[in-house]
Amino acid sequence: MRMSKDNHNRQVFTVSELNRTVRQLLESTLPLLWVEGEISNFARPSSGHWYLTLKDQQAQVRCAMFKNSNARVSFKPANGISVLVRCRVGLYEGRGDYQLIIEHMEEAGFGALQRQFDQLKAKLANESLFDQAHKQPMPTSANHIGVVTSPTGAAFKDILAVLNRRFPSIKVTLFPTAVQGDQAAGQIVEAIANANQDGRCDALIVGRGGGSLEDLWPFNEEAVARAIFHSKIPIISAVGHEIDFTIADFVADLRAPTPSAAAELISPNGDEIAAQLSGLETLLSDAMSRRLQRLEQKTNDLRNRLQHPGRKLQEQAQHLDHLDIRLRRSIQAMVQLCRHRATLSRDRLLRQHPRDALAYKRQRLNDAINQISKAASRQLKEKVSHTEQTIHLLDAVSPLKILSRGFSVIRDDKNQVIKSVASVTPGENLRASLIDGELNIEVTKTTKTDFSTI
Repeated sequence: MRMSKDNHNRQVFTVSELNRTVRQLLESTLPLLWVEGEISNFARPSSGHWYLTLKDQQAQVRCAMFKNSNARVSFKPANGISVLVRCRVGLYEGRGDYQLIIEHMEEAGFGALQRQFDQLKAKLANESLFDQAHKQPMPTSANHIGVVTSPTGAAFKDILAVLNRRFPSIKVTLFPTAVQGDQAAGQIVEAIANANQDGRCDALIVGRGGGSLEDLWPFNEEAVARAIFHSKIPIISAVGHEIDFTIADFVADLRAPTPSAAAELISPNGDEIAAQLSGLETLLSDAMSRRLQRLEQKTNDLRNRLQHPGRKLQEQAQHLDHLDIRLRRSIQAMVQLCRHRATLSRDRLLRQHPRDALAYKRQRLNDAINQISKAASRQLKEKVSHTEQTIHLLDAVSPLKILSRGFSVIRDDKNQVIKSVASVTPGENLRASLIDGELNIEVTKTTKTDFSTI
């Protein structure tokens, strides 16, 4: 810095020195600032730099935004537009004009809200309010749904229309609240608390129809986000349209693109349930038919296996005959074997001398043959006698034998054997089986006899 001193020892600045000092003081003292104002005197020379004035109702300030910074601006600035700028304070030394050097520019209002949105989103994300681990599962079959929205808005009507179409019997409780304006956030928090205190709802739909960012802003408030996070009832966020995202969407247990979509997600489909029930009914009917067929087949098999007593006796008699034939053949085979062995022995004896030994062996052989013949005959007689006794016993207990002695078997029209007069009533038709046929009998009177006294 060049300075001159006069005779009175005064420090004197040149104009350039003064402006440079002021610039350095401003740039070193004031950090980056956010300033909001309305654009005027906007100029865009061929250099690509922007020059403008920011003003409000009481004051204005000159601004400059150089080419390397304004290339990142996403909108077209114009006079009369309110903007929010991030800038540093400086001084244009050539004219001594105080000015702002702008590094970032966004539209005011939307930009400020977007900044608040991003800041709150980052804060709640750091606190893990968006983590999937904290999400409550939606009920698979909700019977009672709560709706936190405006009672006069289209969102509630759309939700009711969807629920009435899909599952008319589902219960709906409205927890009314404002959905835009300064009082909306507090009312939404209170409505969620009331729904949890009520305790009847299986799930809550919290939302509204579409609108601007300002209209949807209550659902970006921190108090609403924390109320949704602490709710004991699972919450579906349904705010705006599909392209709209709010803080409530991130913290809720489930996000739906629209209120109607939320109603679709939480309600069962009545048509699908009816179709499933119809399918189950068909399966049950088929299973019962197959079961009845198996039982019928089993009954027929048992009926075919059931035999008449007379047939069973015939089979037993035939079996005894087979045993008798086998016994006779066995005895004959044994006799033949003995004779064969005797013949072999005799031949050996004939080939062996002396005569005395041969005579002795012949005598013993004849004795053995006689004994075997007697034993075989005796055993054969015993078997024949036993067989005849068995046949006689079987014939004695045969129903046909009983019928031949003048007895009969009486049956009713259900083919049940009548064993007592107590099971017969006068006028009933009965069938009597005799040895050579059947008689149809009409009962005219029944008399009970006590045979113990006879």
